[in-house]
Amino acid sequence: MSSKLARFTRKVVTLAQKAVVGNAKPALQRGDGGYADWVIVSIHGLKTYLDLPYRRLLDVLYEMPRISRILDLEPFELPDFTTVCTRMQELKMPIWRRLLRLSAELHDTGEIQAIDATGMDRVAASQHYAKRTNYTFRAVKTTALIDCETGAILDIHCSMKQPHDTQIAWQLLTRNLDKLSILTADKGYDWELLRQMLRSEGVKPVIKHREFGWHGVANNVLLDDTTYHQRSNIESTFFALRRKYGEIVRARTWFGQFRELVLKCGVRNIELALDAATG
Repeated sequence: MSSKLARFTRKVVTLAQKAVVGNAKPALQRGDGGYADWVIVSIHGLKTYLDLPYRRLLDVLYEMPRISRILDLEPFELPDFTTVCTRMQELKMPIWRRLLRLSAELHDTGEIQAIDATGMDRVAASQHYAKRTNYTFRAVKTTALIDCETGAILDIHCSMKQPHDTQIAWQLLTRNLDKLSILTADKGYDWELLRQMLRSEGVKPVIKHREFGWHGVANNVLLDDTTYHQRSNIESTFFALRRKYGEIVRARTWFGQFRELVLKCGVRNIELALDAATG
């Protein structure tokens, strides 16, 4: 476990350092009043990977000087858990999205990609907090785009409301057109304009039709079943995210929950890449 953890730590540190480059707010350096942004990002990656609360995580790192030194810190220099928690809220979403993109680039993607949505449960909040923040849904609607061959998560979209899948799809896909070859999706994404836009970008849509009449039935018969059933890989990805990194998001703010979900996806990609490298 220690060897695998060390490999993961080195990889997440490398990606975190790249992710903070170009951040509008310069990363704080040791000795300049705080910890570098990449250190905070890396510690959060370790927290997600080990699925530990902040206090327990820092206790574990204190007892593992080898891991602490990969972070360029001695055990006694580790930040307080309150610092780690607060700084995550301060770091802007582009940093976490860059980390996810960089983690996806660790994989050689195949020809078939899949898109689907699920609800990630939110930890219970007080009634006062729920009223103050218009906290009306118990789950974050999470739409993911994955590569079916490697299982890598290419991108995600999060929403506190319940928009229709077709409203989210194009917004998510336009960020990743260069990674798409064949896109498979279920009936929730049955929108002819979406198919036309994908074809205009050189992407082949394999999207199930809703069967309101003979036209939908006929189109589904013509679909390549072997390609379409690759879509089931995304269900396996959602299951793995819940099993390995927890079934609920714990951040109290909506933007904190978005960051948490993006980080879980990035950590999942890193772990898959390390497993593939070691056979």
